[in-house]
Amino acid sequence: QVQLVESGGGLVQAGGSLRLSCAISGRTGNRHVMGWFRQAPGKEREFVAAISWSTTNTNYADSVKGRFTISRDNAKNTVYLQMNSLKPEDTAVYACAASNSYIGSSPTYYNLWGQGTQVTISS
Repeated sequence: QVQLVESGGGLVQAGGSLRLSCAISGRTGNRHVMGWFRQAPGKEREFVAAISWSTTNTNYADSVKGRFTISRDNAKNTVYLQMNSLKPEDTAVYACAASNSYIGSSPTYYNLWGQGTQVTISS
């Protein structure tokens, strides 16, 4: 059974950096698109970034463009989210997800999810 496991979350000060990892265990089948989402307490789940299998196609939320970078190493079965210039509003639980359809921003396109990792940014 395929699983997604996030790691790398933690507590950092505003302006700092953090890199999240998503380890893919097992076979994802046709789920070749990987994305990152986040959810803060009392708020809806928010799209962060997505990347295609070939890495030539990426998609970012406007709120993170220029600060976050999504990448993947297919040989290592790992997807990364490099987060720079972090802000307190970036505080949330970050989860990775897989899709076999679109590299879109809607969570409905993603049908495999990790459990998430907490990211807290202090001011």
